[in-house]
Amino acid sequence: MGRKLKIYSVALFALLLGVSQSVQAAMIGAPLNLRYQVDRIKLDAPALPPMAHIKFCMAYPEDCRSNAMVFRGGGIDLTADRYAELVKVNAEVNRSIIPTRNTRGVAAEEWVVGPSRGDCNDYAVTKRHALLQRGWPARALLLAEVVTNWGEHHLVLVVRTRSGDVVVDNLNANVRPWSKTSYRWVRVQSPSNPRYWSNVAGSTV
Repeated sequence: MGRKLKIYSVALFALLLGVSQSVQAAMIGAPLNLRYQVDRIKLDAPALPPMAHIKFCMAYPEDCRSNAMVFRGGGIDLTADRYAELVKVNAEVNRSIIPTRNTRGVAAEEWVVGPSRGDCNDYAVTKRHALLQRGWPARALLLAEVVTNWGEHHLVLVVRTRSGDVVVDNLNANVRPWSKTSYRWVRVQSPSNPRYWSNVAGSTV
């Protein structure tokens, strides 16, 4: 009986190991909300929008239109198709713009959709514009100002999903949960009105 029990235990372990490996293999490339739960950026008091964003809304009013209705929670389901589209847009925009540092200062800063050369701001607004054109809701596409490890202010696009907030970024090719970045978060667009911004709770910047 002892030998049979040992053989049975080994066989069961092998079976469970195989199932586990199969599940892990199947999850590669799956939407983020199917692989793990991520948390959501907590918004605090209203904040002044960046001056460049005010000018951007004057140049691109369609990208700054308020939502007709903000559904409870505001997030979208990140299905396999949407995840694939997000990865595609992120990669295409990252390839299409030649990175060029802004040397004119904050006062002269302009955010431009689809330039041949540009900085982080242009990458972020171009990705948001592309996703809006594909029918993604404005309430789920939030521009966000962060500070990098080396102390530089940087703009990224936050995509608000039902399972949490993820980030697309010209400094990283991957779609990542916001909490997995090494940034300090400063302010984020309001989900209810793209012209308004809010501080990020707990921000020390």
